Amino acid sequence: MDDAAGNPVPPAVVVVMGVAGSGKTTVASLLAGRLGWEFEDGDDFHPAANVEKMQAGTPLTDEDRWPWLAAIAAWIDRLRAEGRHGVVTCSALKRAYRDILVGDRPDVRLVYLQGDRELIGRRMAARHGHFMPTSLLDSQFRTLEEPAPEENPLVVSVGATPQQIVAEIGEALTGQAVQGP
Repeated sequence: MDDAAGNPVPPAVVVVMGVAGSGKTTVASLLAGRLGWEFEDGDDFHPAANVEKMQAGTPLTDEDRWPWLAAIAAWIDRLRAEGRHGVVTCSALKRAYRDILVGDRPDVRLVYLQGDRELIGRRMAARHGHFMPTSLLDSQFRTLEEPAPEENPLVVSVGATPQQIVAEIGEALTGQAVQGP
């Protein structure tokens, strides 16, 4: 969205999406910190049964995801209703999922962290303590429906450093460089 002078108007909420291992949590938390906005990790909205399935290497079904997506959407709506700003992560792999999160909310912006299977697989293999095993990455890519132009996504390559990615996102969203440590 732009104002009357053509300057970007920051959204109320940014949804940072992508497959597991794309850097959603790192990028979103850095972005929220630099903007001074609230941050929520979408993984924290998963019911315990979903986490157990993923830890066991079982991909989630759409039926597993609906309550999770509804909980994230409720958080988004609460922030918007209270006039606050936030950044939330969510894989949001399918258009139907993004329709729940963004839908007809013109002040919610989708940021898609895009990367190839090889790069993201290497990053997932190097991280420790996350409940999503590398074995589920292929199912993530099979499920992924990249955002279409009419969804107005900000598409950012994960090939850069998190700081460079955050600077790119911040400038696109606010029209200004977003600096940080």
